[in-house]
Amino acid sequence: MITLLLSSSLSSQKVFSTGKSYQADIKVFIVKQSYQADLKVFKVSQEFEIKGNQGLWLFVNKEYKSEKKILFVDYQYQADLKVYFVDYEYQAGWENSAKKHLLY
Repeated sequence: MITLLLSSSLSSQKVFSTGKSYQADIKVFIVKQSYQADLKVFKVSQEFEIKGNQGLWLFVNKEYKSEKKILFVDYQYQADLKVYFVDYEYQAGWENSAKKHLLY
C-alpha cells in the first residue's frame, strides 16, 4: 500500500510555472495543433484527479507544492517538451513516449 502511494506521488503531475529559466526542470512549448505535441495535456482542478504520468496537470501556485517546475518558452527549438492543451480529460496522453522520462 505504501509503495503504491509513493509511486503515485512520484509520477503525479503537479506543476509550477516559473518565469526563470534556471529554476525550470523542463522547458515547454505550446503547439497549435494536437498532432505536433509530444504530450496532450488536460488541466485538472483538484489533486485527486491526477492519475500518474498521463498528461493530467494540476497547476499549483507555490513552487514547493510542485513535482516539476516548467518554463513556457516562445520558440519550439527552445523546448524539451511540446504540449497541446485539450478540452477533455479522455484526450490527454502521450504521443511521444520517448519523452515520458521528463516528467518522472
